[in-house]
Amino acid sequence: MTDTSARRTHPMWFLGPAFAILFVFFFLPTLFNFIYAFTDWSSFKSEIRPVGLDNFTDLLSDGTLFAALRITVVYAVLVALFQNLFGFGLAVLLERDTWLNRVARLFFLIPVLMSALAVGYVFQALLKPHGSLNGLLGGLLGHPVSIAWLGDTTWTLVVASVIHAWKWMGLSMLIYLAGLKTVPEDITEAARMDGASPWQAFWSIRFPLLAPAVTFNVATALLGSMNGFDIVQATTGGGPARSTEILNIFIYRTFGQGLFAQATTMSLVLFLLVGLLAFPVIRTLRKREEIL
Repeated sequence: MTDTSARRTHPMWFLGPAFAILFVFFFLPTLFNFIYAFTDWSSFKSEIRPVGLDNFTDLLSDGTLFAALRITVVYAVLVALFQNLFGFGLAVLLERDTWLNRVARLFFLIPVLMSALAVGYVFQALLKPHGSLNGLLGGLLGHPVSIAWLGDTTWTLVVASVIHAWKWMGLSMLIYLAGLKTVPEDITEAARMDGASPWQAFWSIRFPLLAPAVTFNVATALLGSMNGFDIVQATTGGGPARSTEILNIFIYRTFGQGLFAQATTMSLVLFLLVGLLAFPVIRTLRKREEIL
């Protein structure tokens, strides 16, 4: 009997370069993130000294951090809501496999492939007081329109969340389409034979079976928007009057001021916030899947 161990390959060796890159550019910076959060690292000092929890107490005593946290949470919830509504509506409308629906699906996937910064700058140009959207509305209404779509401290955050949801709704559409395609036809046919209307069959039979797709889409939308930066930075830059200053923009400004330790502390706070909010939501949705 031949010894096959001599011919055995070692495929794990091929993972070495990938793990090395992951260690250098992800795990190592993450480790230093936890270390520098407890120091006085800045561009104004030549030495780095440990300061304990001083950075955290200073941030907690400043209301700006809590404002940024609140804006981040509101922004994430709005993005998750709009992105799933848009994606689910598109999936239902484009479920049938016609050539027109296939072309439409392709067009709605194009924003997913685009750069987030490019999307933000395009919408920033469209939504200016003298931009294309107001020009179109003025042509339809017959008089000049100069609405400041990105200049209202109350609604600008909603507009930015709609733009973020528009960019990623194609991905949510794709996940919901995959979920709709996996629902057996005989289940809905049985419901119709029992006297259920198409509306009742959809909401009582098909929609509950989309629970895994809902879990994935809600989780990815929340995680992606809580770590968002590009679209808000390109459209509003955190304005007007810091009404859209999500935490990543706050971190970016703080780091640009040379306060590296404070910015690192904020990124650690964001990491903890994502964990505290995302995991309970995912767990709740997973329990909902088991019940359904």
